[in-house]
Amino acid sequence: MANYDVIYLGGGPAGYVGALRSAQLGQSVAVVEREGLGGTCVLWGCIPAKALLEAASIAQKVAKGKEFGVTAEKVTLDYGVAMKRSRQVSAQNSKGVEFLFKKNKITWLKGTGVLGANKTVKVTAADGTVETHTATKGVVIATGSRVKGLPQIGLELDKSLVLSSDEALTLDTAPATLAVIGAGAVGCEFADVFHAFGSKVTLLEVMPRILPVEDEDCSVELGKSFKKRGIEVLTGAKLGTIKKGKANVTIPVEVNGEKKELTFDKVLVAAGRAPNIEQIGLKEAGVQTTERGFIRINERFETSVKGIYAIGDVAGPPMLAHKGSREGHVVADILAGHTHHPVNYGNIPNATYCHPEVASIGLTEGQCKEKGLTYKVGKFPFSANGRARTSGETEGFVKVIRDEKHGEILGAHIIGAHATEMIHEFAVARENEYTVEEIDLAIHAHPTLSEAIAEAVLDSMGKMLHA
Repeated sequence: MANYDVIYLGGGPAGYVGALRSAQLGQSVAVVEREGLGGTCVLWGCIPAKALLEAASIAQKVAKGKEFGVTAEKVTLDYGVAMKRSRQVSAQNSKGVEFLFKKNKITWLKGTGVLGANKTVKVTAADGTVETHTATKGVVIATGSRVKGLPQIGLELDKSLVLSSDEALTLDTAPATLAVIGAGAVGCEFADVFHAFGSKVTLLEVMPRILPVEDEDCSVELGKSFKKRGIEVLTGAKLGTIKKGKANVTIPVEVNGEKKELTFDKVLVAAGRAPNIEQIGLKEAGVQTTERGFIRINERFETSVKGIYAIGDVAGPPMLAHKGSREGHVVADILAGHTHHPVNYGNIPNATYCHPEVASIGLTEGQCKEKGLTYKVGKFPFSANGRARTSGETEGFVKVIRDEKHGEILGAHIIGAHATEMIHEFAVARENEYTVEEIDLAIHAHPTLSEAIAEAVLDSMGKMLHA
């Protein structure tokens, strides 16, 4: 048994960043984590998935090599090799977090943790050993979330025919046919990966369009790109009860009144995540949850029990690693008694790493209309951008939505190569309340993809030059 200033329950992006910041502020810190450090993002999400997407990008570029005077003969695609590399990258990142813990003298309590009274945590190790540790300042719950199936239509995850993103990251080969259910960020990314490695992919989405949380223009553009490449996209799809065979799955689907049965070698369920609130002692400790199963917190991340806090996915949407990391940073400041800037939930970027990439921040045009805002839209296509032409990546555009009177940036949306990198110009601008005029005053290097941002801004002011 030991005493610490702060104990973090979970070593994912929220918990480990919070722990590092707490240690930086001179606190004694412990993190309870049963798996490798880094959480879902490092082990089963962001990092390994992006490694696979990089492999998919190389496959697509090789296919277009002749256009650039580069001919590669006898090209073979091996998903198993790409998967193994992605696991290596994941392990490397996890080891990196472990190194940072040692460097900052953070104690890793390996095992599962359960909340106790008076800011205590009971930790059970893999060998059954039980220890109880106490936090003098606070216990921070950062247990994250997990993938979920669709049991209402028979899609229980079984690691053989019906996969979650976790199982998809450990397949040795790409299936000949694959249904991806759910066309949010995760679904679109895996559709991209498996198509690049030779699978015949069908993307099924119950909503009227793919990437339903994004601006409609971006959803439409990505849908066109996917269909052009040969990915079948079925939106507004009503799914019936599935039928499992010995080696395949049949899904009854109704789209636009037309009913049909589609059979696939495997099905990947990418239809959301559930917060990890079970078996950590919430009820016994008196910690309240919302109707949707998230832990209820106040503006200082404190739960209904004094001294117990919650951050990251378990504390509510958006369920994004970078949102959790920022919350970890801020809660550490709070627990150490430091001044802090509250998390700006209206300025958290979204990023989807398929090809072309999609990134956004702020309001969509649809949301602006719903709010009755008076706005102007600026838009610039990458097909008119010199740098995009040189790389042969001319799909997509930059779209900026500004307040008509004052030029405030209400929202920004990018679809195209490196969109997830470019969006941060808008993130910094919005955080500092820059107007479109101030972005225009910043000279953008030529030739760069970022010039498309400058041109979209000019278009919103009626002054676009290059299209």
